[in-house]
Amino acid sequence: MKKYIITAALTATFLASAQNPDPLHQAVYNNIADAVANKQTATQLNFRDQGIFHVPEELGKLKKLVFLNLMGNNLEYVEEDIFTLKKLEVLNLKLNALKYLPEGISNLKHLIRLDVSDNEIHSLPQDVMKLRNLRFLHLSYNNLTAVPYTLGNCQNLEALQLDNNQLSYLPDEFSQLKNLKTLDLGYNQFNEIQGEWLNLAALTDLNLEYNHLKTLPDNIGVLTNLKTLIINNNKLKNLPESIGNLQELQLLSLSENELRSLPESIFALKKLKTLILTGNPISKKEQEKIKKYLPGCSIYF
Repeated sequence: MKKYIITAALTATFLASAQNPDPLHQAVYNNIADAVANKQTATQLNFRDQGIFHVPEELGKLKKLVFLNLMGNNLEYVEEDIFTLKKLEVLNLKLNALKYLPEGISNLKHLIRLDVSDNEIHSLPQDVMKLRNLRFLHLSYNNLTAVPYTLGNCQNLEALQLDNNQLSYLPDEFSQLKNLKTLDLGYNQFNEIQGEWLNLAALTDLNLEYNHLKTLPDNIGVLTNLKTLIINNNKLKNLPESIGNLQELQLLSLSENELRSLPESIFALKKLKTLILTGNPISKKEQEKIKKYLPGCSIYF
């Protein structure tokens, strides 16, 4: 039971927090009539969990809107009125019934955070490249089998959640995301870590759990800013020596693989606080060795 609790806690920590309005600085409106009555000052609109199938027609009148939460409704498509909100910075469409994102999303050039997780989206528009200010993109729990190569042009992107899709490959242009710090690719169909990913030098958090990885690249140690690396439930039999170069690593989770031992270079990870190895065929002798050489680390077998 402990290992499941740990995994759940790690996942919750790894994922970016939900987007919330800021009532301390600006009024948050929960109905369209009040917002329209104050359209000169209305910047935040929260329609979360209201069971709506369509956004109100009056929405397009709120030209100063910065925050729009439509999470937990019954929207099947994104209506054009939203794309006239040129000042919008946060758009939350999580937990609806969207099948796709229209090209018009590229009109929201001030967008910083876009959450369309927990929908039924099977593809993204090529015009996503025009969202130059986008920093946080949440695409978890959809039906994506590919992402457009143009995503590589969103070079301010800091966090990208693609977990729980059907991805097995990312385009080479992905390596252009030089500011990317958090990447979640868990619960997909990846058989390997593509060499281009190793150009993401700013990465601090990488999640690859529940894929089909048999090996890690020999030079994974070039990701020297990594603090969190989660590779649970894959098919790893060994780790490369270069993992000892990840000197900033604080959390390494490798549960449910096929590891029998660890490379001695891992004992050089002085900042490692948590090492999770549950569900691996590691002998008692090897366990004692690992505990001996990582005395300041909490280790779970």
